[in-house]
Amino acid sequence: MNFTLSLIVPCYNEAQTIEICVKKLLDFSKGQDFSLEIITVDDASTDGSLQILERIAERHSEIKVLKHEKNRGKGAALRTGFIHASGDFVGIQDADDEYDPNDYSLMLEPMTNGKADVVYGSRYLLPDTRRVLYFWHTWMNKALTKVSNMFTNLDITDMETCYKLFRRDIIQKIAPQLKEERFGFEPEITALAANAGCRVYECAISYNPRTYEEGKKIGWKDGMRALYCIFHYSAHRAPLPMQILIYLFIGTVSMLANMAFFISGNLAGLPLNYSITAAFILAATVNYILCVLILFKHNARWKTPGELLLYGITITFMGSLDFGLTRLLMTLSGGLVLPKFIAATAGFAGNFLLRKWLVFPEKNRTKNLELRTQKNQNS
Repeated sequence: MNFTLSLIVPCYNEAQTIEICVKKLLDFSKGQDFSLEIITVDDASTDGSLQILERIAERHSEIKVLKHEKNRGKGAALRTGFIHASGDFVGIQDADDEYDPNDYSLMLEPMTNGKADVVYGSRYLLPDTRRVLYFWHTWMNKALTKVSNMFTNLDITDMETCYKLFRRDIIQKIAPQLKEERFGFEPEITALAANAGCRVYECAISYNPRTYEEGKKIGWKDGMRALYCIFHYSAHRAPLPMQILIYLFIGTVSMLANMAFFISGNLAGLPLNYSITAAFILAATVNYILCVLILFKHNARWKTPGELLLYGITITFMGSLDFGLTRLLMTLSGGLVLPKFIAATAGFAGNFLLRKWLVFPEKNRTKNLELRTQKNQNS
């Protein structure tokens, strides 16, 4: 085989482990039938990590040292590394010495065989001798992976793994879309790979976790951010039942907001018609914001003014339909509860469909990964 593997090493205050990590990478490269490019990205470390990297790079031409002037996070450091990678395949290596670079030999197999576009190294695929540490940390990782799978329709076992390997043409095509600065990168890249139609493989890898006392940085706030990222980057392409469940949540919150605004207006002494109108407008605003934040892709096809105009049209149309259908069914049946229930159900379905297909329509999906770059540049 004659190819180059680029490994991106984001580094922030890892003076205790960065030299060990780079040495393992250099040892891994010995005797391989491919070349190794090591791209380290120092994210404004304050503990001398950058100086250590620069000293090592002086002795090894395969090491590039990049740096950020301000600390921005792992996701930002990886974006910088992806842009500068020149290898055929691009992987990720944390600077904390928790992962074994030799596992990349196994991960490269489905890639070099032309079977995969992306390969994840899973810490949970096979039972093995392992260091036992935090239950809740492992549980959170597995739970986030399950939720991610529900939205991406992938069946991976370790979405939060550091070890991810990409074809360079694919990651450099995806990289401009990446926005997450910190650990939200993991669910974000998983969503984008799934949305792009990438062929994803998994390989079992070893893992030697460290404690927080030893320098582990990820925490519960990152877990909450990851959950938000799963919704934000995956929901607009999730299976329809999942989208309906999310919109049910959005609709419920909007309804509660409507009631709260209406009651507040009355308590403030507003005239009834003003209270009703203001509550409706404010609830519609809440609905729009939640749709943008967690369900649909903002400005997927329209510019903001067009998007807001269409949203206003759907609100007006569905409000009129709800009013007219309720009055009609009340006239026909003489009842009150059932007509309103039917009208509300129709309103929920109509609102969801109009938002999905009119207000926030998806652009045409990239043809089975135009990323696959004309069948790997015709092989």
